[in-house]
Order: sequence, then C-alpha cells, then structure tokens
Amino acid sequence: MVDEIRLIFGRPKIKDRMELISTLRVIADDYGCIIQALDADKIVSRKHLLFASEKALKAFDEKRNIAKDPGVEILRYASGERQIERAMSIGISSSTERMVLVLSPGPSNALDRLSDSSVLSSIIEEDGLGCSFKAERVKEAFNISEEEIRAVGETRIPDLVLERVALVDTYR
Repeated sequence: MVDEIRLIFGRPKIKDRMELISTLRVIADDYGCIIQALDADKIVSRKHLLFASEKALKAFDEKRNIAKDPGVEILRYASGERQIERAMSIGISSSTERMVLVLSPGPSNALDRLSDSSVLSSIIEEDGLGCSFKAERVKEAFNISEEEIRAVGETRIPDLVLERVALVDTYR
C-alpha cells in the first residue's frame, strides 16, 4: 500500500484556502485519486504521513472510517484526532507557507497536472522540502505538554506524534 502513496512537498501558489482545496478536488476527481493537503510545518516526518495514510486507507477498506471522504480520514489520522473538526488543525490555511500533498494512488499524470497548474509554485517529490517541522506548532497541534517534553526530550517529538497517530483507533 505504501507504494501507492506519494508525498509531494511544495509552496502553495493559491493563498485562498477554499480556492486551493477546490482546485485540488477537481484534479483528484479528474484522475480518480485522493489528494489531501496538510501544513508541512506540522508534519514531523515522511514516516508520520505514510503511517497515518496507511491506517486511514485500511480503516476505509475495513469500513471502520469516521470521515466520509478518504482524504479527510487521512487528515484525521495524521492529526492523531478522532474528531474531524479538531483534525483540521493540521490542514492548510491562508497562512500556510509550506504544504505537503498526500496523493493516493499516485498516478504520474496527476503529478504532471499539479506541476502545470497554479497549485504549487514549487513541487518537490518525497523528501524535497522535507519535514523540517516547527516544534512549537507541532506541540500545539498535537497537544504535547511540557511535562511530556521534560520526560522524553524535545528530540522525541516525532515519536510522541507517531504515538498519537497509533492511538487514534482507541479513541472510540
């Protein structure tokens, strides 16, 4: 399933969040794929997104999904939240400077259209811009307490995020 998921990093050209989401939805519909946009500053690693995406797609396959849309289910798992409204905190906004797109399945012609369209000013596949997350934004988005940081250290923030993703299914 991992080979069906592509991660594309870039900077959004379209600043209006709703226009950007609408454009991505049209491309996803045209190519019969899932495209979910997330704020790259709140994604701790490639592993974070792949793990969350796999869990979300598996939940859909097993009819355990909460969201009606697979992209929103990916967002829900990636945020470590059961509630869709809370999951939106790691999605894109008008202030998003760097974003990552989860594309599944990842047809190259959809990637070509993303490159040619007005969606991203730069597209860097896989580790390009990378996941150089902003610790304060991640701690806020994932409700990581200072007590947790004191206990494990700031270098373990990615592990704390992965733990939250793993526990999403237990929040029923």
